[in-house]
Amino acid sequence: MNVTICRKENFNAAHRLHNPAWSDEQNQKVFGLCNNPNYHGHNYNLIVKLTGPVDPDTGYVYDMKKLSLLIKAEILDKFDHRNLNLDTEEFKNLNPTAENIAVVTWQRLRPHLPESFALSVTLFETERNFVEYHG
Repeated sequence: MNVTICRKENFNAAHRLHNPAWSDEQNQKVFGLCNNPNYHGHNYNLIVKLTGPVDPDTGYVYDMKKLSLLIKAEILDKFDHRNLNLDTEEFKNLNPTAENIAVVTWQRLRPHLPESFALSVTLFETERNFVEYHG
């Protein structure tokens, strides 16, 4: 029997959506306000889901406290109250779209979790705009 557990966290970060290979006009046309050269911020909501069997000894799929500490160390401590373009290695050369942030989040968490668990990341950039990545 597999069960999915979920941990919700949030972080605040600034970013600018910009493709340096494009002209200013093309960047403005594609990214609009998100291309502001002075950056802009979001209050991101992150949901991390692990799917796996329930351990008969603990009754847990995975210890939520361990999951919380992992998310804090690998995501919140790296991205919270940062300018993603300027303050993080991951986005120095990668456009920090919600899609890319979700993929990077998954990539940062995956090595620290047992391979037997399915990992999924949902990132809300706004209340109505969100992305999911399942690896």
